[in-house]
Amino acid sequence: MTAFAGSGRHRVAVLIRDKALSFELSIVHRLFGQARSAGGAALYEVVTCALEPGEIRTDADFTVTVTHGLEALAEADTVVVPGSGVDFEPQGGPIEPSLTAALARIHPGTRIASICTGSFVLAAAGLLTGRRATTHWRSSARFRERFPDVAFDLDVLYTDDDGVLTSAGAASGIDLCLHMIRTDHGTAVANEVARGSVVPPHREGGQAQYVRRPMPDPRISSTSKARQWALENLHRPVTLQELAARESTSTRTFTRRFRDELGTSPGRWLTQQRIERARALLERTDMPIDQVAVTAGFGTAGSMRLRLQAELGVSPSAYRATFRGRDRRVPGPIRASP
Repeated sequence: MTAFAGSGRHRVAVLIRDKALSFELSIVHRLFGQARSAGGAALYEVVTCALEPGEIRTDADFTVTVTHGLEALAEADTVVVPGSGVDFEPQGGPIEPSLTAALARIHPGTRIASICTGSFVLAAAGLLTGRRATTHWRSSARFRERFPDVAFDLDVLYTDDDGVLTSAGAASGIDLCLHMIRTDHGTAVANEVARGSVVPPHREGGQAQYVRRPMPDPRISSTSKARQWALENLHRPVTLQELAARESTSTRTFTRRFRDELGTSPGRWLTQQRIERARALLERTDMPIDQVAVTAGFGTAGSMRLRLQAELGVSPSAYRATFRGRDRRVPGPIRASP
């Protein structure tokens, strides 16, 4: 039986287990299902599969009827393995040999990703050996103990090691899926998907999980006015003093509030917004590289080149060459995320 309809779209198979985490399962369908081309055509086809078709329990008070078996793995371009409630039991559920054997059906070159404790399945199948990976912070000690041959990194939202990807807790699965969509089809498509789901279009994978970071005091004003002003002035130098002045506070207080609210420093946030602005301009316009650098606030092409090389591993011209052939729409206003 064929799992996919043969539409020519990128095929995503979601492999679930007993007590599947329903939120993580829905993430994949929601985000990939919203991705559209310039003409409005769906870019992905997503199916759910299991070791055996039939009813699969979730962590909620409902079951999921799965109509596809392991044939979906052999046909997929991307395979996503969400976590299971079993993984959070005191000793962690055992990974069935039949489950790891199932992953052998995946063709070489297929992109493989896990959400939350789905990384245990990938590691048990040997897919993470020698690779950088992460998982939910509550399971980090157990993961390290069981899989010492994996380059485990707790302080990230997601990892991407040459087509094998892992993410931390549930919400970081959103970041991971948007990262894959952005990699496949560029910033504009990923931003539209994020906008449709009312989530931030980009949180970098290297951002810490912030396990014990407290919520900011709701009685204290946010930093939103300063961030909005910064986005409107990315083309010029923006100082910490200017940002603090927008919120009528000292630089020390502003920096503390900013970290509490966004989990990063004002300087780091500004750099990320400039990178996102540059990426959008490189993807969606024919603007010369020097002008992109000025508009995004890097000042010079050399400065932008160094920053993109450090953050993305490619030069501006190489990045443009990758994406410009994918979307020839007339560009509209480009805004970074506040």
